[in-house]
This record gives sequence, structure tokens and C-alpha cells, in this order.
Amino acid sequence: MRKLQTRSLEQKKTKRNQLIVGLVLIFVMILSTFGIVMNSMGNSTKIKNKVDYNGYTFNLNNNLWNLKLGNYQFSFYNNPLEVENLSIYLEGNLTKLNSYVSQPLYLSSEDYLSSSEIYNSLSSFVERTQLACYKNESCTGDFPIKNCDDNFIIILESNETSIKQQDKCVFIKGQKEELIKLTDLFLFKILGIKE
Repeated sequence: MRKLQTRSLEQKKTKRNQLIVGLVLIFVMILSTFGIVMNSMGNSTKIKNKVDYNGYTFNLNNNLWNLKLGNYQFSFYNNPLEVENLSIYLEGNLTKLNSYVSQPLYLSSEDYLSSSEIYNSLSSFVERTQLACYKNESCTGDFPIKNCDDNFIIILESNETSIKQQDKCVFIKGQKEELIKLTDLFLFKILGIKE
């Protein structure tokens, strides 16, 4: 059974409850405002998700840098600014993309990420992409043996950091952790993004 209360006690209780609800709402509003301010400050410290380079716009999406060139979409693990300070030896003039168009492309790689990036970037342009063995190297698997008479990209782990064009062969050499950056640099150069 409920205790009977006077009207003035009920009014005091109602005012107290209204005051408590009001204070809770004010507290929530202050915290929300504080959260919005902190979130906007946090955005300035996040990784930039858009890079403009030589008139090309790269957008970061799912840890890949995407570039739209005409009707084609390219994805890279690095943007051009991330490969700008690579200390490499570049030998020979790299042929541009048009020399690969409608031709078979042969690929030999010691790095899966690098070979998949070459495949994904150039497969729309070449007749086909096929794994192959370079003429003087030992090769495991049943792959055709090719030389530099064919478009051939060879990606090798090495202490030497270089990109070398020899006839129709491109040799990309570097330490394991640099191979994907060197591959991106090679692609930026043949696409005309980077001189």
C-alpha cells in the first residue's frame, strides 16, 4: 500500500525529478558537443585518403590507391609520393604502356604482390599474361622459356635496387620489402604518371 503524501511533497518530488532529468540532458548535450569537437580534431591526424600528383588524383580505398585514367581503373599499393624517395638505379628508357597493348606479356616474379599488381594493372591492355621462365634462370614448373624478344617482366629479390629495360625485358630488382614499391614506380612510369 502506498503512503499518502501531501500535495506540496508531491510537487517537490516532481520538481526534483524534472531537475534531475534536465541535468542529465544538459550533461548528454555537453558530452555530444565535446565528442563532435574531438572527432573533427581527430580527422586531421588520420592518413590522407586523397593525393593529387601531376594532375592525377589517387583515392585511398580498402588500403589501395585507386586511379581512374580514361575508362580504366588502376589500383596500387602505394601512391606516387610514397615511392618518390626510392633510391634506385634506373637503366634504359622504359617503354610506355602502348608497347604492351595487344601483345602477350610474360611474367616471372619472386614476389606475389608485385606480380598480381602487374597482372591487375596491365591485363586490360595485353593480349594475355602468362608466367614464364627467363632463358638463363632455373625455373620450377612447366612454363615456357622466354628471352627479351618478347614483352617480359622479371621481378627478382636482390640487394641491388634497380629497374632496368633491356630490349623488351624489364628487370625489377630489390629487397623483398621494396619490390611492391618498385613495381608501383615502374607502373607509374609506363603509364606516364611519373617521369
